[in-house]
Amino acid sequence: MGYVKWSYDTLLRLCHDSFRKFGFDAGESSIITDVLLLSDLYGIESHGMQRMVRYYMGIKKGMIDVHGKPEIIYETPVSAVLDGHGGMGQLIGRHGMEAAIKKAKQSGLAIVTARNSNHYGIAGYYAKMACDEGFIGFSFTNSEAIMVPTFGRMAMLGSNPIACAMPADPFPFFFDASTTVVTRGKLEIYNKSGKPLPEGWALDRNGHPSIDAPDVLKNIVEKNGGGIMPLGGSGETLGGHKGYGFGMVCEIFTSILSSGLTSNRTMQGNRGGICHGFAAIDPGIFGDPAAIRASLSGFLQELRESPKAEGGSRIYTHGEKEIEATTERMKHGIPVNENTMREILEMCEFLGIDFSDYFGEYRPGEKAGMFEANY
Repeated sequence: MGYVKWSYDTLLRLCHDSFRKFGFDAGESSIITDVLLLSDLYGIESHGMQRMVRYYMGIKKGMIDVHGKPEIIYETPVSAVLDGHGGMGQLIGRHGMEAAIKKAKQSGLAIVTARNSNHYGIAGYYAKMACDEGFIGFSFTNSEAIMVPTFGRMAMLGSNPIACAMPADPFPFFFDASTTVVTRGKLEIYNKSGKPLPEGWALDRNGHPSIDAPDVLKNIVEKNGGGIMPLGGSGETLGGHKGYGFGMVCEIFTSILSSGLTSNRTMQGNRGGICHGFAAIDPGIFGDPAAIRASLSGFLQELRESPKAEGGSRIYTHGEKEIEATTERMKHGIPVNENTMREILEMCEFLGIDFSDYFGEYRPGEKAGMFEANY
């Protein structure tokens, strides 16, 4: 299955108008769209446009409450717990990190957790928010259970990503990674493309390795057993127990501290129940912020200039690829899977939006391969 490229502005209009149709106000629609498209600009397809259908179905089924607003239910000068009341994850996530940043400006650091939320996009978006304010930012989220614990055969933890961003020159340190080998979204992309999964990603219902994307996804949804391996694989030889442990660290900073639902209890009974965690730290509580920034910048440059492996031409530091991808995609367009475009067409029909207002004469599946549009 091929891909079609669209300009950032085209997808921005579509996303914004779609969320307005769902009942979000202009400001809320802009926030949701901003989170979604940052993922595609960074090259993280699993959390970009292809997630539109998930939100569409979540809102349509009532799992995501368009009118659900985050509420602070407990706080101290350096902490807070939010109840998202089933609202849109991106709005709850934005509110949570804004609260952490505000408290960190007063106290030097803050940790905020949220419960009763929904999928909030890429964790790195919220870590970047703190970084843009000159702070060190952390963001965590649990999710529907997809990770099978070491030596297990039932998914018990989510993808449970950990994101960290910190100011540096010439660009910030930016790390955002799931604690599973891959995210569920990656399996969805392989499923849409009709391709077998790479070995070492997933397990069937009996805990055996599987390359069958439809079967693994079906088992996750139906809670039949199986799922995605922890970072490092299913056993201990390559450190799978470490990925499992990192997933638990994320669970502690999300569901446990917020007194919310653990991953294995989310996404049940037409309730999302996803939990998040946010932290903002002012480097100034450790000394001169400029000197700390210079120290990190210097070490990152040493990493880039360190000896390369045979055949290697470049060592990346975390965040470089995302910046380069953004530059390229803003110039040449964002690729979207044609099966995702079919889902968007269905969503537009449901919402009463004219698909051709954004995509002209293009129709999903009518042209194979890479189809350039709006250029």
